[in-house]
Amino acid sequence: MNAVTDATATQSTQLSTPPAKPSRGRVIRLSLLVVVLIGAAIIGNWWWVEGRWIESTDNAYVQGDIVTLSPRIDGDVVAVPVHDNQRVAAGAPLIMLDPADWQARLDQAKGAAAEAEAAIATARRQVEASRTQIAQADANIDQARAEQVRATADAGRSGALAGAGWTSRQADDLATATARKADAALVAARAQRELAAQSLTVAQAQVTQAEAHALTARSAVTLAANALSYTILRAPFDGIVGNRAAQLGMHVVPGQQVLALAPPPEKLFVVANFKETQLRQLRPGQKVRLIPDIDSAAAVDGRVDSIAPATGALFSLLPPENATGNFTKIVQRVPVKVVLDPAQAAQAGWLRAGLSVLAEADTRGPDATRLGWLGALATTLHLR
Repeated sequence: MNAVTDATATQSTQLSTPPAKPSRGRVIRLSLLVVVLIGAAIIGNWWWVEGRWIESTDNAYVQGDIVTLSPRIDGDVVAVPVHDNQRVAAGAPLIMLDPADWQARLDQAKGAAAEAEAAIATARRQVEASRTQIAQADANIDQARAEQVRATADAGRSGALAGAGWTSRQADDLATATARKADAALVAARAQRELAAQSLTVAQAQVTQAEAHALTARSAVTLAANALSYTILRAPFDGIVGNRAAQLGMHVVPGQQVLALAPPPEKLFVVANFKETQLRQLRPGQKVRLIPDIDSAAAVDGRVDSIAPATGALFSLLPPENATGNFTKIVQRVPVKVVLDPAQAAQAGWLRAGLSVLAEADTRGPDATRLGWLGALATTLHLR
């Protein structure tokens, strides 16, 4: 009886006891698993929608067309109107040299040019004088020819009269001598004309020579003026002054590096060295996101401008020679030039030539838009 009563009591106790709750650790593990699965789904969806089209490389550097300025003439520095890291406009004076000697050379060249121009004027007057002499010689020839005709006729008539006894022998001899004198005068007039023609040729040659000297003198003036203008080194483009080595009073010579001019941020570009296995879908015009190493939150956008015609190794000082017995295959890299968005570059205070960046090229096309993980998920859900 007692046994039956105990069994009944035990059964009643079991029926009234509530079921055991899951442990807290198990709930946490299940929650973490769900979070991991959701995160994996989001990442996988992003990779399928966008990530598989992104080609990235950290072998990318900001570059710019930096110009090192040097004087074209020698001289003493009399002024340096700019300071380090100053932004200047194209044509702004950067270095000024003493212009005194070069101004004197310009004045000297101008004097020589004026003298050469005067020589041309003199030679041209000589040409005109020679032409006048030729005209005068032609007139003398006509006069001598007329005199010759008259004297010859008088000599003929005098000879006929002398033969008939109507005139004296002396008169006949005088008429003959006058005819011969007229012949000689015609010869002399023709000789004078020939001499005047030769003088004209000489005068014309002198004009050509004087014009050549004047051309040389004018060229000397131009060279002297250019040299005087070189006393001021001006900025060839809008840029930022850097590496300023010129100091007041320093004597500089041609070819000496005195200052460097770097382009402004909006003129910089990036050279990204992509692996050869990443080039299949890269095309000019595709969007590229550039993330600087100094601040991953300060990314700027750019576009693929061009792809180099050869690998970077072939442009090196010592190109590799693979036809050897110790051949080791290495993945080659090809430089890709990326131009920056000017508006974003102008606002990016970190942009400096030489900095490292991470380049992410979107190979979907020039009109592709970067969505990110959540954007890719939202797009997928919207399509569904």
